[in-house]
Amino acid sequence: MLTLVGRRRDALEETARLVGTAGGRSSVFVADISDHATHSRIVGAARSAWGRVNGLINNAGNVRAGRLDSITVEEVEAMVAVNLTGPILLTRAVLPDLKREQSGFIVNVSSGVALLTPPFYSVYAAVKSGIAAFGDSLRRELDENITVLNVFPGATDTPMMETNNAGPELGFVREAAADVAAAIVGALKGGEREVIRGGEARLALIKANRSDPNAIDEKFRLMKGALEAAVSSHRRI
Repeated sequence: MLTLVGRRRDALEETARLVGTAGGRSSVFVADISDHATHSRIVGAARSAWGRVNGLINNAGNVRAGRLDSITVEEVEAMVAVNLTGPILLTRAVLPDLKREQSGFIVNVSSGVALLTPPFYSVYAAVKSGIAAFGDSLRRELDENITVLNVFPGATDTPMMETNNAGPELGFVREAAADVAAAIVGALKGGEREVIRGGEARLALIKANRSDPNAIDEKFRLMKGALEAAVSSHRRI
């Protein structure tokens, strides 16, 4: 039983149709999580639809890639509002319900960009790192019966990636959204703290980024021209 939240009713209703086809049940609620006034209404709508709220998936996201001085102030603020501030405040709004149930889960969908911090994604890397740090701290704050899971997908085949022209040669190996979703479900069932997608190659790069950042700097320096050309059009705000 899901309450689907987003800005576009047509997209929500199509997702609801897919949920129904898979045997699930869902309701839709049109809202923009960057609007602080909507958070309590979102939680109330879910409670009204199903009688209780026992989980939250913070999956809202937007992106604008490119050099920092080519990104507008409005685009920076939009990324902060949708990727960081909105999810934090929506989580705050749902916590009383989870505490009352004395169970439940919060899933924060971060990004592999937060772990590898490539050039031309400075603001996106910052906000996605922020939501992961928020999740880690919140997990330690809450009782153990409320699960907090951080998810670090790679390049996932969704409409958000339609304007990104980078391919595997630049580190953008596309993965089906269904595979990421299945990994999230498996991690929740297994009581895990994080999900990192991308396989052993991605894990090796993440480890190197921590242990030998100069080597990763050099790797990005060599591909920087091609990477900028491929991602400078990556925008979905």
